[in-house]
Amino acid sequence: MPTTPLANRPHDHSHCVHSALAEADALCVRQGLRLTALRRRVLELVWQSHKPLGAYDILAVLSEQDGRRAAPPTVYRALDFLLENSLVHRIASLNAFIGCSHPEHAHQGQFLICRECHVALELEQASISDAIVASAKNVGFSVETQTVEVVGLCASCRSA
Repeated sequence: MPTTPLANRPHDHSHCVHSALAEADALCVRQGLRLTALRRRVLELVWQSHKPLGAYDILAVLSEQDGRRAAPPTVYRALDFLLENSLVHRIASLNAFIGCSHPEHAHQGQFLICRECHVALELEQASISDAIVASAKNVGFSVETQTVEVVGLCASCRSA
């Protein structure tokens, strides 16, 4: 029987956010990185929903809720830092970002994206990554990074 992904289960979402921020703090301390207040806030905003969030959505929240007049390059620099350190993933098809569920180890992003409610669920299936690398190798291609985005309907939207 398949397990319902966390985003589709009733749960204490503030715990998701708190855990992600604590994990980011610990990762930055271990790696000697600086998680500035803005970088931390951007990460918090990304984690406040299981839905991918665009840079301009983040800017709007910073302006409305925090009263910050952050410029787009400032938010993009924060997102670049978070991407480079595996704290978020970029969903290319949506030009948006989602928190990484497993920042403690390197992995390739695989996402199920609901076309109705826009929830994005991160998978971590080594067999998918291995199949892509093997297929690429067969045609002489060297994979550097990969992100797999699968669009469909989540269980909640299918039953609605």
